[in-house]
Amino acid sequence: MNIIELKEFLEEKVLEYNQPKFIDSDPIQIPHQFTIKEDIEISALLTATIAWGNRKMIIKNSKKMMEIMGNSPYDFVMNYKPHHLDNFEGFVHRTFNSTDASYFMKALQHIYKNHNGLESVFSNYSTKKSTQPAIHKLKELFFEIPHAERTKKHISDPLKGSAAKRINMFLRWMIRNDTAGVDFGIWNTISPSILSCPLDVHSGNVARKLGLLIRKQNDAKALNELDTSLRKMDKNDPVKYDFALFGLGVFENF
Repeated sequence: MNIIELKEFLEEKVLEYNQPKFIDSDPIQIPHQFTIKEDIEISALLTATIAWGNRKMIIKNSKKMMEIMGNSPYDFVMNYKPHHLDNFEGFVHRTFNSTDASYFMKALQHIYKNHNGLESVFSNYSTKKSTQPAIHKLKELFFEIPHAERTKKHISDPLKGSAAKRINMFLRWMIRNDTAGVDFGIWNTISPSILSCPLDVHSGNVARKLGLLIRKQNDAKALNELDTSLRKMDKNDPVKYDFALFGLGVFENF
């Protein structure tokens, strides 16, 4: 396919998958349970943080986290005290355990009380071309209070070579405002044009088959290459193609 044919093909797939029905089988259903801005963004970050492995298990364990938080994530975070550590006793998703979950509560409280919330961090530290420096800064601020070293692995750093798939997915949810009601678009201080595609095994494999990506590793360099390709097709909303790449990989075994 030439670039025009490829764009038309992907646009069709975006229309097919960027639909409300997509929510039913995707972890984005968790923040869709909420209406308050802070509830949406906190539940979204926590869900995105454990979004690897079996999707049904991701959704199940994300729901469990919300239940532990009384289905009021922002209120729970802002009123979190050391004795609440017991709430997460026994919680585990892959390598994310109760120690990690409890620290995330403290770190989120720190972000909201001392750094004006998640949106402010990304708005202040994104550049005119990229959100990736802001992801690096989030990790820095997130771990500037006492923490277990093991927990740091749960927030990726693109400036250290990571594709940061889960955080980029979270940012797509928060920033991209679609007409179908899948992505939220509640952070209007950041342009969707600087978002990066959530690069994982599925989207990476499809992107390579379509000639959008050559690099074999799914790392920060590959992400930059894929972003460049997608922005050539739509400079204003490049990550809408995540729906096409993901749908082709997961639902169609393209």
